[in-house]
Formats: sequence, C-alpha cells, structure tokens
Amino acid sequence: MRRSKGFRSKTRKKLKSEGKRITITEKLHEYAVSEKVVLKLNPAVQKGMPHPRYQGHVGNILCRRGNSYLVEITDGKKKKTLIARPEHIRAI
Repeated sequence: MRRSKGFRSKTRKKLKSEGKRITITEKLHEYAVSEKVVLKLNPAVQKGMPHPRYQGHVGNILCRRGNSYLVEITDGKKKKTLIARPEHIRAI
C-alpha cells in the first residue's frame, strides 16, 4: 500500500489537540489591518487552516477576505501571503 502524503501528514506532535475545543470568542475575534499575529493552528478546525509548516510564524494582517484574513509572513527572505481563519491566528 502506498504511503499517504496528505495535508496533515507528519504532524502528530505539531497538531496535538491538547483537549481544547473551539470557543465562540476565537471564531468571532476581529483583527485590525497591520496588526501583528502568530499562526497557531487549531487542530479541531480543518477549514481555513494554513499549511502546518507555517505553525508559529509571525506576520501582519493585510486585509479581511470573507470569513478569513490575509496574513503576510516572511519565510527566510521571501514574503508570503497566507489565508487563515481567525481560529488559527492569535494576536501578539
């Protein structure tokens, strides 16, 4: 049987749930443009989750897009734009 290479492969420790559920305040939190945030993925919610390689990165909010936010991070020397829901980001 072929090895699975899905979106959440090799993330057993990184996406450990810690028995935490999503709260309504996390889901409804509003972030201002150019606010600094940390990508902290919530494994209880799969929708709107950035790739697990960006766990712990710090970035700025560019704008709101529907229910999600555009977050600009620096990965080495490159600037990258990610789409993340408010459950997966935390204010600094």
